[in-house]
Amino acid sequence: MKRPFFAANWKMHKGPADAAAFGREFASLYEPQADRTVVVFPPALSLAALREALSDRADIGIGVQDVHEEAGGAHTGSLSAGMAAQAGAGWVLAGHSERRHEFGDTNEQVAEKVNRVLEAGLRPMLCVGEKLEERESGQLEAVLRRQLEAVLTTLGPSGAGDLTYAYEPVWAIGTGRTASPEDAAEAHGILRSVLEQTVGAAAAAEATVLYGGSVKPSNIEELLSAEGVDGGLVGGASLRPRC
Repeated sequence: MKRPFFAANWKMHKGPADAAAFGREFASLYEPQADRTVVVFPPALSLAALREALSDRADIGIGVQDVHEEAGGAHTGSLSAGMAAQAGAGWVLAGHSERRHEFGDTNEQVAEKVNRVLEAGLRPMLCVGEKLEERESGQLEAVLRRQLEAVLTTLGPSGAGDLTYAYEPVWAIGTGRTASPEDAAEAHGILRSVLEQTVGAAAAAEATVLYGGSVKPSNIEELLSAEGVDGGLVGGASLRPRC
């Protein structure tokens, strides 16, 4: 059993004051736990406030939800990986389904973002997943393979070890619909198979793969029991300090 990993993606919620209040309340409710990894992804504007509120909690990592695929330049409104590092981020989400489907991020752009994140000394969490019509038409493996190989082929086995992965079926994000443990196990098995074929058995075995998609207190234990699931990427349920 791998060390369990829990990540919170706040999406476009909680400005700096709200993030600071969350951090203070969370720290008062929960003692540091040495047996798990916890990372929070607030909006970039709230990163500094959350870091300050959790300044005594080295057990909690903080990241940003996206970076630009270029290291810098005339990209108004964007954030570079280097800026995120300077601001104190340790992690970056790459390829989240809302970035892919709302903002049009391609597999190639996601690969470039992952490379920029690694160059900046940060840890990328690569998100992959299929839409409902893709699953129903039997394209699950093909979609996951395209999304993974676009990144893995640019990194090789050594670079692949620097990634954490999150499988998030698009049809289960923010919909209240959750993949069954069998659905999650199937997809995680495919993901690890692609990893093994692309970067080798060692990287596949060591990879940490989270499940994301309407994860909440009522289903987290069942999902964690699915084969190959090492933790959860939590959305809306992570906005409340108290379960």
